[in-house]
Amino acid sequence: QVQLVESGGGLVQAGGSLKLSCAASGSIFRIGAMGWYRQAPGKQREWVAGVTSGGTTNYADSVKGRFTISRDNAKNTVNLQMNSLKPEDTAVYYCYADIYYSAGVTSRTHWGQGTQVTVSS
Repeated sequence: QVQLVESGGGLVQAGGSLKLSCAASGSIFRIGAMGWYRQAPGKQREWVAGVTSGGTTNYADSVKGRFTISRDNAKNTVNLQMNSLKPEDTAVYYCYADIYYSAGVTSRTHWGQGTQVTVSS
């Protein structure tokens, strides 16, 4: 079994910062891509940022320049540093990870339980 556990959400004023963390544990051979999605009330889930196992990062245009994603391969963790937060960043944030259970098999995407981020104006 594999688990992804998130932490770091909360309430912050516009212009403030928050850092989200996500730790993967369980039967993991290696992890491919990791990243974050978010879902605001009444909206579809949208991709926010991702990082490959080699460290290449990508961001949605809406967060580029404000959010920074990073990972620690030794600890199986991925972080999302969120600066200059806006009310429109309010959402439940979900981490994901492409998990390989053993060599030579296809990865499976696992999800965290979600953490609420609320930005007040």
